[in-house]
Amino acid sequence: MFHPSLFKGTNVVVTGAGRGIGLEVARQFLDCGARVFLHAGRKSSMDRPSEDIPDFLETAMEEGRAFVAHADFLSPGGVDALSEEIRSRFASVDVLVNNAGTMVGRFPAGELTDAQYQTVVQLNQTAVVETTRALLPLLRKGTHASIVNTVSISALTGGSPGSAIYSASKAFVSTYSKALARELAPEGIRVNCVSPGTITTDFHARYSSPEKLEGTRKTIPLQRLGTAEDCAPAYLFLAAHALSGYITGQVLEVNGGQLIV
Repeated sequence: MFHPSLFKGTNVVVTGAGRGIGLEVARQFLDCGARVFLHAGRKSSMDRPSEDIPDFLETAMEEGRAFVAHADFLSPGGVDALSEEIRSRFASVDVLVNNAGTMVGRFPAGELTDAQYQTVVQLNQTAVVETTRALLPLLRKGTHASIVNTVSISALTGGSPGSAIYSASKAFVSTYSKALARELAPEGIRVNCVSPGTITTDFHARYSSPEKLEGTRKTIPLQRLGTAEDCAPAYLFLAAHALSGYITGQVLEVNGGQLIV
């Protein structure tokens, strides 16, 4: 684990933090002393009674170190509304984690509708660009500011049948991040990506069958599927100037050896 004061005094924004990897990333940042703004989507696991909010988050909210807002990135103005909420809490942002996104569904190429295509691209690609653009003024005021974007193993492999547009949108974010790293380097803002492999979150519970997951597990050198706890430290490492201050424009693969490049 990282030192409990590694991010003391820093302001962190994590989108897609209602569950899974995003929620665990937020938890670990909080454990390391950060103030964290968690974005939860309209159908987040946090859309539930306050007594069901994880204990760590409830405690951090009571301490004034965690803030939660809901925003639908499919709705016009959704990103702008979230940005306004963030500006009301933070005068600057030191770390932005663009983690929001999902496959939406498996759509065969010949049956993909315009609406399905636009939904996948909006959630996984356009929202990352919009959120980054909206928060750049706050990042420019941050100390050793860092952006960490979530991509996917499928950005390199192309994914499995029905996930072509999702995979392509993640490849877009990977390339966008590399270009952004060059553009923002003179301002001292680093940009990197974490690329999870097959992780046991709600994502694969929705989009992959148990048989498919077991077949994948057998191909992984470490012989197990990943967890959110496996992924989160990669985000903290890439966000921490003390640990990765000379790393930018990179994609860190977290997949148990499922893909070795």
